[in-house]
Amino acid sequence: MIQNTLQRVFTENYPMLIIFTVVIVAIRIAYLIVNKKEFVFYKELFYLAFVVYSISLFYVVTFEDNNYGTNNFIPFREITRYEFLSTYFIKNVLGNVILFIPFGYFVSTLIRSKKPFAILLIALLTSLTIEITQYMIGRTFDIDDIILNVIGCTIGYLAYLVIHVLEKNIKIFQKNYVKNILVIIMIILLGILYWKTSLWGILR
Repeated sequence: MIQNTLQRVFTENYPMLIIFTVVIVAIRIAYLIVNKKEFVFYKELFYLAFVVYSISLFYVVTFEDNNYGTNNFIPFREITRYEFLSTYFIKNVLGNVILFIPFGYFVSTLIRSKKPFAILLIALLTSLTIEITQYMIGRTFDIDDIILNVIGCTIGYLAYLVIHVLEKNIKIFQKNYVKNILVIIMIILLGILYWKTSLWGILR
């Protein structure tokens, strides 16, 4: 279920992703050249990944059909309604948590705060805005989605803390070339994973 959603994000949203990627990359390169800034591969890729993630998040919350039932203003009512690990549980509960894990990591890295208050407040504001917007465009408002999004953001924040500790205490991780190599390996692995799951989806 989550795999299908990810595939639709990239297959149906690729025109916008291509346009924004080219524009952002062009602007960023021009900025580095004009201001004579150093090009650091992993940092530039991080900013680009944040843009791609934001566009994908916009697509999921505005175009994906996730309407189940009516508006919910009672905390935990929808979460407890689904059978554990059922299709709806995976998409509506786990999906909402997973959706905001990258958000928590991106925001934590950009703010570079060891205190979670500001990051969780941004997650709460973002998720609340999404739910209000969905309500305004004829979809449903669900307070449980906000709770799950904040939980996902918290996991992303914890991942940031772990990576920050590793970077601080293991000197080799402080080298830019090591970070570049790790990023390249991660991209290759993600590419292989996406290609295999896409191919498997076509063959089955």
